[in-house]
Amino acid sequence: MQKRRLGKTDMYVNPVGLGCMGFSHAYGVAEDKETAIQIIRKAFDMGYDFFDTAECYTGENADGSISYNEELVGTALKDVRKQVVIATKFGVEHKGDHLELDSSPERIRKSIEGSLKKVQTDYIDLHYQHRIDPKVEPEIVAGVMKELIKSGKIKAWGISEVNEDYLRRAHAVCPVTAIENRYSMMATWHENLFPVCEELGVTYVAFSPMANGLLSGQFNAETKFPQGDFRNHMPQYQSEGYQKANCLLTLLNKMAKEKNCTMAQLSLAWMINKKSFIIPIPGSRKEARLLENFESCHIILTEDEIQCIDTQLKETDFEVFGGH
Repeated sequence: MQKRRLGKTDMYVNPVGLGCMGFSHAYGVAEDKETAIQIIRKAFDMGYDFFDTAECYTGENADGSISYNEELVGTALKDVRKQVVIATKFGVEHKGDHLELDSSPERIRKSIEGSLKKVQTDYIDLHYQHRIDPKVEPEIVAGVMKELIKSGKIKAWGISEVNEDYLRRAHAVCPVTAIENRYSMMATWHENLFPVCEELGVTYVAFSPMANGLLSGQFNAETKFPQGDFRNHMPQYQSEGYQKANCLLTLLNKMAKEKNCTMAQLSLAWMINKKSFIIPIPGSRKEARLLENFESCHIILTEDEIQCIDTQLKETDFEVFGGH
């Protein structure tokens, strides 16, 4: 398995990373702390070496206590710290039905101290601005990132949900190592950033690479998720959205059988084979799913097979899903 370089750094990781958000956030009641720690550690044993968390990935445990995702990741990986790359994020706080954005220099400096403490480390490998804060210019954010890199508190930085203008302006002040944007067969509107990533030497980390599970073929419009699981309200899990995706799902099912793999693996292999600078970070609480996702690294798709899928995508307007 050939590792992928993160930007222009000396950090190399396997082609599939682990999105850890779901252990504590957005999928109903948080996973039991000890269970979550064990599963994250087992992911490392499977071969995962790139773990993605965030300051705001918090949730409520069954007993009413708060689960902090960064703490779960840090505890699980503290004795293998030098063997993994840990990415976390700053600048977002969940406020009920909306996000509160704050990328002020003061907030960034406070956030990194909190993240270092929760992850139980003296440096963060990759520190993302979680969302663009319209109140703060990219040059200001990049300047603070340069300061944190110089101090040794972070090794590299990135931006999540970024556009080309913001990326270029930030990169001019302090080179950006990675962007983390949504990307899947049902969310291709950021492909316009591919040439920019190639030009600047920036890695594209793809979150929600299976359209929040729909492309795995394991769920449909009739699926009932637990209370508090945000998939209950996602358009792809409503009747109209699911019907729109049906042609794609049928094609993926057929190709997966031909490739002797699962639909989930095919979905990940599609982007891994498309561009060498893409690293998907699917998440799951289930060990079997984690192993299934990781094994997608070994599936080879030809240019013709990728084109076959892309042709189907062009015939379906998934942008009506509004970014989900």
